[in-house]
Amino acid sequence: MKKLFALLLALVMTLSLAACGGDSGSEVSDDGAKVIKIGIYEPSSGANGAGGKKEVLGIEYANSVTPTVTIGGEEYQVEVVPVDNQSENDKGVSAAQQLVSAGVAVVLGSYGSGVSMAAAPVFEEASIPAIGCSCTNPGVTLGNPYYFRVCYLDPFQGSVLANLAKDEFDAKVAYVFTELGDDYSEGLGEYFSQECGRLGIQVVADKNPAGNTDMSGFVNAAKNAGADVIFAPTSTTVASLLIDQAASAGIPLIAGDTWDDAVILQAASKSGADVYFSTFYDEGASQAAADFMSGFQSWLNANSDKLSNNGGTDTVSAVSALGYDAYMVAIEAIKAADSTDSATIKDALASVTYTGVTGDVKFDEEGDVDKNIIFIKGVDTDKGEFYSVKEQGLNG
Repeated sequence: MKKLFALLLALVMTLSLAACGGDSGSEVSDDGAKVIKIGIYEPSSGANGAGGKKEVLGIEYANSVTPTVTIGGEEYQVEVVPVDNQSENDKGVSAAQQLVSAGVAVVLGSYGSGVSMAAAPVFEEASIPAIGCSCTNPGVTLGNPYYFRVCYLDPFQGSVLANLAKDEFDAKVAYVFTELGDDYSEGLGEYFSQECGRLGIQVVADKNPAGNTDMSGFVNAAKNAGADVIFAPTSTTVASLLIDQAASAGIPLIAGDTWDDAVILQAASKSGADVYFSTFYDEGASQAAADFMSGFQSWLNANSDKLSNNGGTDTVSAVSALGYDAYMVAIEAIKAADSTDSATIKDALASVTYTGVTGDVKFDEEGDVDKNIIFIKGVDTDKGEFYSVKEQGLNG
């Protein structure tokens, strides 16, 4: 009887593997179509939920543009599998484990460097490659052969923004305002401060505790310090509060990539604040970038739910463009691997080259890209729109 049970169990397992296509990262759908899954590891709630939704929209739009991929001479449907990491490191680990259990071949995300670093060991242990879209902290890819990313890094971004403070505002004193316990915010603040030291700019620094919504004390501290600029690499939630109160102080605000968002546009336009930020994407940079903008906006406006997830407007966020590029890079890696096996796709990623809407993608030994130009944008408060200030590297 025991032998019969063992034979039956073995038969069930064999049939189960056959139903899944017999290969990691793929399965067969109910209608008989072959499917490869791409995981979306992003926040749709928590402090970074608004930004995470915009990054997801870029990925979903890319999936609508390229919904299939050819592997081994056969067409596979690409299914995107989203999970909510809730903008929290401990919740992120559980979300990453959900994607592993779902049998995804590749993972995209996350908005937020801290949650990306928290999930990295999970993906590495499962031999599933992850492609970060906008997670700029160096620690995301450092020492992890399974994490890649399509965005520039914070040491470069911080240095460029410190040079912007010096070149555009002749800053002698910079007030650096970061969020306590946030890896992205504190990291970018530190890189900005280091470059300020090299440039001879005095830094006065403060950190906002989690949950605090009163920015008046920080704005007064900036005024009392004689700050020429306020550098605030914060979430859009904190940013909208800071912008409102900083406008009356008349001190220009400089920020990193998280401020490329309709929330910032609305807050600055309402208050009249002088706002500048770095970003990954400019629709005027190339024909591909312009085509992405028009296609993405048409796609958004055709679906009220998508438009709502974009903040209720069709303003294109840079993280949406990065999400689009990350998906397309994943598709290129799958094609290069000619396999649904995650480890094989990871090996193929190292040699992928792709010209995206945010620039060229080619990974170095750490899984990072060499993007040496940053787009600087500002807010035209009279027109209520973003405008391009300049493209800037470390030499202006």
